[in-house]
Amino acid sequence: MEDAAISLGGKPGAALHISTLFPASAEPRDSDSLSDTLVVFLNGLMLPRATWLDAIHHLIRLRTEAREPIPALLSYDRFGQGTSDPDPSDPPDTPYGHDVTAVVADLHQLLVQVARDRLHKPLETLRIVLVCNSIGCAIARLYTTAHPGSVAALLFLDPMMANSDFVSLIPDPASPTFDPARLPASISVADLQHSRTMAAQFFHPTVPNGERFDRRTLAQHLPWADKPPFPPAPSGRPPHLTILGHDWDTFADNCETGPMSLPKPVVNAYLNPAWQKYNEGLTGLVGDGDAELKIARGCGHFIQRDDPVVVATETAALLKSLSAE
Repeated sequence: MEDAAISLGGKPGAALHISTLFPASAEPRDSDSLSDTLVVFLNGLMLPRATWLDAIHHLIRLRTEAREPIPALLSYDRFGQGTSDPDPSDPPDTPYGHDVTAVVADLHQLLVQVARDRLHKPLETLRIVLVCNSIGCAIARLYTTAHPGSVAALLFLDPMMANSDFVSLIPDPASPTFDPARLPASISVADLQHSRTMAAQFFHPTVPNGERFDRRTLAQHLPWADKPPFPPAPSGRPPHLTILGHDWDTFADNCETGPMSLPKPVVNAYLNPAWQKYNEGLTGLVGDGDAELKIARGCGHFIQRDDPVVVATETAALLKSLSAE
């Protein structure tokens, strides 16, 4: 991968850092069914583009060993993330900056410039594959619906529940309808109180972040898991979609031993079932199209870090499906 810094049109003076791998030739070849394909890796909120490198290296190895072409690859740090500069449009007097609509617009501008200046093609001639983690999946959903006919396949890695504040998933002992007699034996009222407090401090969309990505309106843009449906891909059919959810036990362990110290029984009773239901809903985004929902065994929320091989394998499977079209 080659690292570079670019400025987006409309935001001069601010460097966006990218990593790329482009085919040796931009011209289509009979043996290269992916010469019109660009794979884009979308970060979550916590981890920068560098954490995709192991998965990318495994993907290149898989394609090379199978003697299959390697498509153009792109990862990047959003404004305010990783090695990229802050977003120049963010106001200086508030912890809240750009929202998801600005992030989607920046992504589109980035792809326009990369296609034009690096691949020497109009973006409209490319098939886009989006590989994304956490909030990157929400960005991918909005991008796909905003640009019909551009996205051919998506790999969601533990997509965040874009319509949830996470706190409300855990019963509120202060609610007049709360019945402590219905609690599982392994969960106490104190466990619920602590878990709601930690969820509010870490997960709630009002919590600021170093990127200054304002998440407060995200649920308004994506109030449902299963809609709006994705528009047809360049093939005319729905995009291919693979969803990898976290391993329940690994995620619960991480929550219990991490800074939130969420009791494992609380995670397994309330968060994990809600997340699984949300992921099941996401399969409806492609209607009767090609959607798979799997569990990434042994992985927590950051699947690209915990098992880069499975990310490479699932990405390669999507590329194989595109090659057959």
